[in-house]
Amino acid sequence: MLQVSPPRLHVKPYVASSARTKSLHFSSLAVQSTMSRADPQALVLSYTRTMMGFVLFKPAPTCIVSVGLGGGSLPKFCHRYLPHTRQLVLEINPHVIALRDEFQVPPDGERFEVREGDGAFYVRHASASADVLLLDGYQSLEMPAQLCSERFYQGCRDTLNHDGILVANLHVHHPDYPLYIERMAHVFDQSVLLVREPGGTNCTVFAFKGVMPTLPLTIQAARPPDLDPKAWKQLALACERIHRARRQLKT
Repeated sequence: MLQVSPPRLHVKPYVASSARTKSLHFSSLAVQSTMSRADPQALVLSYTRTMMGFVLFKPAPTCIVSVGLGGGSLPKFCHRYLPHTRQLVLEINPHVIALRDEFQVPPDGERFEVREGDGAFYVRHASASADVLLLDGYQSLEMPAQLCSERFYQGCRDTLNHDGILVANLHVHHPDYPLYIERMAHVFDQSVLLVREPGGTNCTVFAFKGVMPTLPLTIQAARPPDLDPKAWKQLALACERIHRARRQLKT
């Protein structure tokens, strides 16, 4: 059973609404998640589109595990556009889960489950079963310490299948950002790809269990053939940056 803690120990988020969007906040200093009212499954924040760029390397994952629910941007997008993928979303804060209907997070079912619990505890005890592990577990202004340790990253690696991918969102101005990169690189045998958001503070880290896959010479050839054109329209620019970053690395 996953470890859970009393609601009083967690920051209670709030929802800020406008005519076009709803956003999840822990404070006025940062936006945790944003949803378009016109298209609730759309990826509004640019870093979420970069994180979804894992489809260049693994276009049809069987199982995705997410650490951190927030407003559910990534899980909702995957639920809509990866119809054959099962998802488990781990969220330690019950106040965040309580807002799932506000952000139109799908109900639990055969393909989708939101589970209250500690992601760090989960990866220490789960067997290798995930093709993709999405890490976006911020609370307030930073990621909890238990989601940044070398032990945690080792648990992530152990939770992934033999060719799985950890996709982590980091803030480049955090004082321990270089340390987190170093830890992931060590655990994943240097098989990591860093993609910065242009003009932003986010960096998406793709850490590969095994050899980092190569990509075709052009982004057109790298485009997942079965991905819905509406999904690709959202992801294309981010995927171009990922493609360029991968091509610039030595094979």
